[in-house]
Amino acid sequence: MVVTDETVEQLSGALGDLHRVLRRAASQRAARTALPDAQVEVLRLVRRWPGIGVREAAERLGTAPNTVSTLVGELTAAGLLHRERDQADRRTVRLELTDAARERMAAYGRHRRDLLAAALAELDDPDRAALLAAAPALRRLTDRMTGQP
Repeated sequence: MVVTDETVEQLSGALGDLHRVLRRAASQRAARTALPDAQVEVLRLVRRWPGIGVREAAERLGTAPNTVSTLVGELTAAGLLHRERDQADRRTVRLELTDAARERMAAYGRHRRDLLAAALAELDDPDRAALLAAAPALRRLTDRMTGQP
């Protein structure tokens, strides 16, 4: 298949729309206000890299350390992140998810999976098969775009 500006735009639009619909519906199902995307990115990063520091988090997210520091402050105040001083370097803060964050993220993930499974069940077999077959390629695309191995 030839990649054109039009096909790239279609893919981008479809993925963006799917993200927004799932996010909104899962938040409504959980009876919670959705966290801002930037806060969610920090939580997901800390889940993937427990004990990560603010500076390293900023590098991985491609943003300024003071921006991440602000987000960490908001998430800490909300009871979703815990900051602990590094024993080897007291100037460095290590980030960990709180139990409340783990529970919130797990519930949100369950809601997203349930919503997506229900929507997939409504599609015809060829569309459902095509989408499920595309999942590994979409993961590789995401990894490539984020510089993950």
